[in-house]
Order: sequence, then structure tokens, then C-alpha cells
Amino acid sequence: MIPFYIVKAGVVIPAVLALAACGVEARLPVSAGMGPRPTLLKPNEGLIPTTNAVTAKGWSAGEKPVAAEGMTVAAFAGGLDHPRWLYVLPNGDVLVAETNAPPRPEDNKGIKGWFAKLITRKAGGAVPSANRITLLRDSDGDGVAETRSAFLTGLNSPFGMALVNDVLYVANSDAVVRFPYSEGQTQIAAPAVKVVDLPAGPLNHHWTKNVIANAEGTRLYVAIGSNSNVAENGIDKEEGRAAIWEVDPATGKYRVFASGLRNPVGLAWVPESGALWTAVNERDELGSDLVPDYMTAVQDGGFYGWPYSYFGQNVDARVKPKRPDLVAKAISPDYALGPHTASLGLAYSQGSTLPERFSSGMFVGQHGSWNRKPRSGYKVIFVPFSGDSPNGSPIDVLTGFVRKNGDAMGRPVGVAMDRSGALLVADDVGNTVWRVSGGTGRR
Repeated sequence: MIPFYIVKAGVVIPAVLALAACGVEARLPVSAGMGPRPTLLKPNEGLIPTTNAVTAKGWSAGEKPVAAEGMTVAAFAGGLDHPRWLYVLPNGDVLVAETNAPPRPEDNKGIKGWFAKLITRKAGGAVPSANRITLLRDSDGDGVAETRSAFLTGLNSPFGMALVNDVLYVANSDAVVRFPYSEGQTQIAAPAVKVVDLPAGPLNHHWTKNVIANAEGTRLYVAIGSNSNVAENGIDKEEGRAAIWEVDPATGKYRVFASGLRNPVGLAWVPESGALWTAVNERDELGSDLVPDYMTAVQDGGFYGWPYSYFGQNVDARVKPKRPDLVAKAISPDYALGPHTASLGLAYSQGSTLPERFSSGMFVGQHGSWNRKPRSGYKVIFVPFSGDSPNGSPIDVLTGFVRKNGDAMGRPVGVAMDRSGALLVADDVGNTVWRVSGGTGRR
């Protein structure tokens, strides 16, 4: 119970904020909102949006999350500054984006915005951005990075990274930029060269921008989140957003590859089909059971519903004006990942040396809910694939990030396979990159 006062029309009104008691509880388990055909109950908006945020604490000495049976977890690198995203270079060096939101003076205004900022601070998401990409190197192969260097500095809330030959692309919050890269270097001093501007500005609600290259390196795919929950700031503020762009890195020209994706973050290729997959955070304030986050193969020219509908053609009555023409085109995603799980990280298990059950499928980093009772996410899961499609229920890979009292020791974000086939996990509250190994005797 956190006491506070609201000042309205010159009158100070005492009140009590009970973050863990606001809104309505889920009627279904998280598992009901997972898989190719999740259960979708009727929306339950309520008078007060559900809030149930964790309290960020960080790990004490000797503590760590819990790995699934047959695997071990250890810190690959600790003492980082809000590490959120990972990229493994061909020589095994690991790049980690130490980053957070840029200044956004127009975002989260009013009473609802005040609550949103309070929740963000409580959950550990309000720290200043280091604006840095750090290189971690494990030269002796013992599973611990003994070399650490500031690889790139002075960036603008960097997130996604992609290497094409001798060019490293970085997705800042407002642009994709490029740098020359030579194998083995531990620092890049060359100035950034802009490839393409990205939607940003003083609102920039979903600020993270991710980037991935095709196999030939001739196209970049850039994930860009919406500027709101459900276009409440006006559809004009959503130009070019809630979408994945296809960018020609040679010219900076782009087209919208897919749209109607509220907040696509993780991007990964499935080698069997060559399909691009994305992990998407869906909308809020429809109750604890809605709407499931999801991952899906991205169809060229596909429209996935946002803001007018969710999980296919389920209409969101809050959005005006209605667009039945677009709802009729909305594609149902391939696989739901649970309501409010904040599924961000996405990595295909190619090259895995983990136990056999993790040989083919997607690892998903679930940052965790702030608006579900009981909480959801706060773990890394694995979705098994058969061929190029999901086949089976999710498997917990890394858990134990949150205590029963709501204290968060960590929160998983980006996931990546290292060169030895182990899984790396960026933990932005625990300020650690974890390494999950085991299964073949390799460290």
C-alpha cells in the first residue's frame, strides 16, 4: 500500500494506491491464452485498469534464476547497465545493448500517464539509457566473459543489431545507422552513417526498434511499435508504425512489409522455410485474460488487425472510427504466448547443444506483466517446432525471476544462441547476461 495525494482543481485529495489490488483477476490460467487457438473471453475493461506490477530489486550475491531440468545457468557477465538486447558475432563475441527509453515529453500525460510512470519506476524501467553497446568476449570458452569493452557509445536508445559482411547495422530509437566492422575489434570509433529515419519524436510510445538482415544481406527488416495502446492519440500519430519495414540498405528506401502489429519486437528466421517470425506485444486494458501476446510467421503484405481487431478478426470496440474493411483482412497469428506476458526476445534454436527437447523451436524472453492478476511471464520459454511450424505446448526454460511477494530479482528480455549452442538471456533488472547450458557435455 503506497499512500499518495491527487491534486485536482486546487483541492488535495488523500487516496491510497494499492497496485496489487487494482482491477479484476484473470478467470483463466495463462496456459489458456497460449497455443494456436487461445481461449478469448469477452473483454472486461472495468472502471480501473488492472495493475499488478513487480518491485524491482535485483539479485543478491550468489542468487540466480532456475534452469530447466538437465541444464545449468550461470552469469556470462554481470554489473551491466540495463542490458536489453543481444547479438552474437560470427567469431563468438557477444554484443549487448545497454539501453532504455529516450526522452519522450509527450508520452504518458495526464492521470493515466502518471500511473504508468509510477508503475515503470516500480518495475525498474525508468533508469537513464546508457546509450551503449558493450562487447563481451569469452576467449577461453569457460562460459564467462573475461573481456568487456565499450564497443559503441553515444547512441540514441539503441536496440537491434545486425552484421552483414563488414557492416554493422544498429537500430536506434529514431534511425537505422551503420558502422564499419572488422572481425575481432573491441571498439568502433568511426562515426555512424544514417541508413533510414524511423518514426520517433516526442511521443515515441514504443521506442524499441529491432533490425534483422536477410541471408543475402540485401534487405533489412525493421520492427517498429505503435505510438499508443489502441490509437487513442489519433491514427495520424501511427504513420509507419505498428509495422515491419523492408529496407534497402544501399539506398535507404523502404516499404511496409507487414502492418497491424501493435508492438513487434523479436525477429528471427526459421531456416526450414526461410520465413521471418516476430514476437508481438498485444493491447492492454481489456482485462487480465486479454489480449494474448503472440509470435507469427510474417506474411509479405499481411495485416494483423491492430488497432481495429485482435487475434484475427475479434473487433476492439474502443477504436473509432471502425474499419470493417481492414478487420476483414486481419490475419490470425500462428501461436499465442499468453496474455500480458510481454514476450520480447525471440531466437530460433538452430545450433543448440541443449537437451534434445530444445533442438527445434523458438526461445521466447517474456519480460513479464504489469497488468494481470496473477502475474504472467517473467521467464524464458521454448515453443517446440515440427518442421517450420509450432507443434506442442511451451516449455519453461528459465524461471525464478520473481518472488511470491512481488519482488523482481530480474526480468528477461533478449535471447540469443551463442557460438557453442548455449542460450544467452539479457536480464535488464538483474543487470546480467545469463548463460544456459547443458545437454551434450559442452560448457
